[in-house]
Amino acid sequence: MTQDELKHAVAVSAIDYVIGGEIIGVGTGSTANFFIDELGKIKHLIKGAVASSEATAARLKSHGIEVLDLNQVTSIPVYVDGADEITPQGAMIKGGGGALTREKIIASAAKRFICIADESKLVNTLGAYPLPVEVIPMAHAVVARKLATFGGQPKLRLKDGQPFVTDNGNFILDISGMKIVNPAEIEQTINNITGVVTVGLFAQQGASVCLLGTAKGTRMLDFTP
Repeated sequence: MTQDELKHAVAVSAIDYVIGGEIIGVGTGSTANFFIDELGKIKHLIKGAVASSEATAARLKSHGIEVLDLNQVTSIPVYVDGADEITPQGAMIKGGGGALTREKIIASAAKRFICIADESKLVNTLGAYPLPVEVIPMAHAVVARKLATFGGQPKLRLKDGQPFVTDNGNFILDISGMKIVNPAEIEQTINNITGVVTVGLFAQQGASVCLLGTAKGTRMLDFTP
């Protein structure tokens, strides 16, 4: 199976976690896009969705799914999103698409986080994928110098030769070369740096379940305590 076929397979599997008559949180990225397309087929069964990015909101609306502001809702039973890396313990690196802050906010508001990913995303130690950190623009150079002390190489994310700007109007530093053996501790430490909006580590509150696409079918990893 191709990587896209694996992504599509887990997106189909994730539909089983959608709770009828409720609002669902939806992430950003290629795997989440497959889920949105499947969600469009059962849109009549849900109240609407909360989107983690403008791109996700646009795709949801293209399927006729009502998009709600997080401040409008009081309960999100399930949040579905992909991951750039995930460990067997459920800690993740996210933010390759630049939506890490909104993703983390919605994930924190949801009762369960269903991660959908192909098997290439499962790793024993996080860090082979560059770790995104969303930063206030005026502080990006200062923050980069502080992040360099963690042993990686922070680099300002660019798009068309200019700094990539998030939906929140901020910049992203991508840290390559880190070996993250204690993700929850690193998450807290980086989040405490002045000028950091959030880091793309989802370890203090990781996934509840991961649906992993493999050549032999969808494999479920359950991280429920």
